[in-house]
Amino acid sequence: MKSLIITGLIVSLTTFSLFAQEKEKNLEKATFGAGCFWCVEAIYELVEGIDHVEAGYSGGHVENPSYKEVTMGTTGHAEVARIHFDPEVISYEELLEVLWHTHNPTTLNRQGNDVGPQYRSVIFYHNEEQKRIAEQSLQKTDASDLWKDPIVTQIQPLENYYVAENYHQDYYENNPNAGYCSYVIAPKVKKFKKEFKYLLKDQES
Repeated sequence: MKSLIITGLIVSLTTFSLFAQEKEKNLEKATFGAGCFWCVEAIYELVEGIDHVEAGYSGGHVENPSYKEVTMGTTGHAEVARIHFDPEVISYEELLEVLWHTHNPTTLNRQGNDVGPQYRSVIFYHNEEQKRIAEQSLQKTDASDLWKDPIVTQIQPLENYYVAENYHQDYYENNPNAGYCSYVIAPKVKKFKKEFKYLLKDQES
């Protein structure tokens, strides 16, 4: 019992510490689903003004889901990336622009060979301002010639969020030679660096 209390206290203190650090840094959060969270995390980690990105799960009915449960497609959760960003450096609108260009928002419950509701395209807004901006951005993008088919991205309030297991965090950075990283993520990263050079940290190329 004592060990459980101590563990709970450590978790609470860690959460409070992270919250205090974010408040001090004036960071805000954005939560996007756009297929495999490894891909989304790898892209946004490159962007100037983003403090860090977490892989996680949102939008479902199961508490504290495991990756195995989510991949079954029955939890209602989507794989998401939670982006902690400095709005004085990069705006929410710019984060959305990156989102529209780095996944296919016109395919329902699918990104490439990743199929299922856990891979759906979804924007989980944290407040009414994010909702307004997301709706306007979607309408503007849908009316452009970026995608020939209608955008099916969902825009929903953030009602829950669970951090994914540790081995999912910074997955591309830690496993660059893994098959999925080499054949799926690496080409996306390369394309992003070329097209969005002006947004990269330290002007990476």
